[in-house]
Amino acid sequence: MLCAGQQPLVHADLLSKPWGAQWITCPGVAQRGYGVYHFRKKIQLQRKPEKFVIHLTADNRYRLFVNGTPVCFGPAQGDLYNWYFDSFDIAPFLKEGENVIAALVWNMGEYAAVAQVSNQTGFVLQGSGAAERLVNTDTSWQVFADSAYRPCSLNNGSLLKTYFALGPGDHFIAANYPWGWEKSLFDARAWPHAVKVGSAAVPVGYGTDNRWTLLPRTIPFMEQTFQRLHKTRRTDGVQADEHFLNGKAPVLIPAGKKASLLLDQSFNTMAYPELVVSRGRGASVKISYAEALFNNGRKGNRNEIEGKELIGNYDLFEPDGQEKRIFRPLVQRAFRYIQLDIVTGQEPLVLEDIYGMYTGYPFQEKASFTSSDTTLKEIWKVGWRTARLCAGDTYYDCPYYEQLQYIGDTRIQALISLYMSGDHRLMKKAINDFYNSRVPEGLTQGRYPSNRLQVIPPFSLYWVSMLYDFMMHRSDDVFLRQYLDAAAGVLSWYEKHIDTGKAMLGPMQWWNFTDWTSTYIPMGVPPGATDGNAAVLTLHYAYTLAQAATLFQHFGRTEEARRYQFMAGRLNKGTYEHCFDARRGLLGDTPDKNAFSQHTNIMAVLSGAVDARQQVNVLNRLLHDSALAQASFYYRFYLVQALKKAGMAERYYEQLTPWRQMLKEGLTTFAETPDPSRSDCHAWSASPNYDFLATLCGITPLTAGFKTVQVKPAMGQLTFVSGSMPLPAGNIQVMINKEAKNSAAAVIALPAGLTGVFIWKGKTYPLKEGKNEYRF
Repeated sequence: MLCAGQQPLVHADLLSKPWGAQWITCPGVAQRGYGVYHFRKKIQLQRKPEKFVIHLTADNRYRLFVNGTPVCFGPAQGDLYNWYFDSFDIAPFLKEGENVIAALVWNMGEYAAVAQVSNQTGFVLQGSGAAERLVNTDTSWQVFADSAYRPCSLNNGSLLKTYFALGPGDHFIAANYPWGWEKSLFDARAWPHAVKVGSAAVPVGYGTDNRWTLLPRTIPFMEQTFQRLHKTRRTDGVQADEHFLNGKAPVLIPAGKKASLLLDQSFNTMAYPELVVSRGRGASVKISYAEALFNNGRKGNRNEIEGKELIGNYDLFEPDGQEKRIFRPLVQRAFRYIQLDIVTGQEPLVLEDIYGMYTGYPFQEKASFTSSDTTLKEIWKVGWRTARLCAGDTYYDCPYYEQLQYIGDTRIQALISLYMSGDHRLMKKAINDFYNSRVPEGLTQGRYPSNRLQVIPPFSLYWVSMLYDFMMHRSDDVFLRQYLDAAAGVLSWYEKHIDTGKAMLGPMQWWNFTDWTSTYIPMGVPPGATDGNAAVLTLHYAYTLAQAATLFQHFGRTEEARRYQFMAGRLNKGTYEHCFDARRGLLGDTPDKNAFSQHTNIMAVLSGAVDARQQVNVLNRLLHDSALAQASFYYRFYLVQALKKAGMAERYYEQLTPWRQMLKEGLTTFAETPDPSRSDCHAWSASPNYDFLATLCGITPLTAGFKTVQVKPAMGQLTFVSGSMPLPAGNIQVMINKEAKNSAAAVIALPAGLTGVFIWKGKTYPLKEGKNEYRF
């Protein structure tokens, strides 16, 4: 598992002065166009070093080799103002004598994924100290422009009839590839020397006329884990079984034949597939990837293949007739199914092996959950897989279609990460990414990093909520304080859009996406967003203002906190007065009360627009009124929060039907929306992993920084729950057993230094560090 952990400290000079290393590139190529390049440099070492730290990055991406061994890849995605560099100790890969440092660098150019910000092709590598600086990039490095790669699979959006934001597939022609280029014995004497790109590399805050400004990587390197496909589901023109997938039985495809193999991982994954072949000069292999198969545009049960076809993005591989050639795409692929469509020429092709290298953010599952309902184990397992596949250099909305970091998704994903792994590093990077995305009006962009502008004002409010969440779950005020002025800017933008006559928001600009529900037309936008007085947007603003008041009060900004609280109350009052329908006992989506939704009434509870006496009635009505616009998987996260606020958290357990239905339909990750769903893996739908701990077990922070804890289980029909979740100080453990109809036992263990309260059937009991036991 290379590249999973090393991240040496960066010398202070590299954070405050120009680097000695130069950005370099390949001469004579279109610097902003598609291209794949090999950089290499030979060095001589008198002895094998104990330590040899380097810092490196590239535009767009790189994969580093030392003496032929792949060492790491990157960089983490950012933008031109925040271009991340990686640090790595390569001493274990060096030897006495001659060594080769090599980097594969690619620029997807005009075909780049929407998440890829870029300036031009470039590579920089800096040795950390005096001994390492002989590897600094300059014109002594050599470079080769690789004609083996061409872009393909360029019309996936049209093919799949949906939005597709990823880059191209790889058309790889093995005969054009400089095999062995990363090793010492390779003869690179004919390769040209690299050329410099402008001025020296500089860190953030320094330089002038910069193409990139550099800052250290803030997250760990990605995990890589070997993964085998499980089943051969369909073959045509060839015989193959699981022995081939186990790497034990090569498959021979005779000359002049066509063949097809449909392979099933048995669950969705995110991996670099690696196909190993021998011979096959003149052959062509199309490698297609899909989360699910289609029948007339519909997926149906994901386990079923009869009458279905694979439609999706693909790579093309042309072998050169040599032995044990490996095809690996430049970018990882998301898939459950892989289909190999093969046409051989005048020479037989041998499929030696195919497998994957699972790749993603190295979250570790440190939380646990069990209950009297054993079927919840599968929801927990599938939810965690969903969350993991949607986390890499950034949080992804989905791995197959976009790999874009959206704030609405990310808020939920970050809470899942905190509860499941205790790792907050990717959350901190996401908060900072969105901070860097701000437009002149003060709003964040809806997704970022992104090379296309997209502003979703409600998502800017969720960014403020992320700051509140971080404050409640972690103690890092130095980190958090730097974002308060930006949060105030978001809230100020909204304030300028208030219709003071009604004390509601007036006409709103940009894309006011709220949820994927059939009555929010177009594009998930609620009634009143464009023309003014959208209740759900106003109440969402009020909900965020209340969180901002707590956030700003925490930092001693009392006057702003009071003002936010006052504004929230005024908006709640205005919306209730104009939108509450006494006959239905619900708030309409606009003052004309022609449309009603679960969303507006969920936010009415969360914002406090309906008081405690009404909250139960409102929620009971919205849970049973099928005529309301229904909350999708995404907005059900907020439904649960509303149930908890109204003292109705016991109803949570019965809300799991949609997740049970997805499992019945053969999904191995949770989907974006109920069928017909575009994405079969969408991390906002993994919220049960958070709620099993935060709702069923009832573990939530009582005060900022999780300095004290509240344990308020809401078990519903369950008779037993046991959960554990990590904090920096140690694990919180909760076990509740309803021993009989009117009796229960609770065991709650808190890490050293943590205290709190346990709430059971409306009564509050103290919790101290260590083991706490109660019987009722």
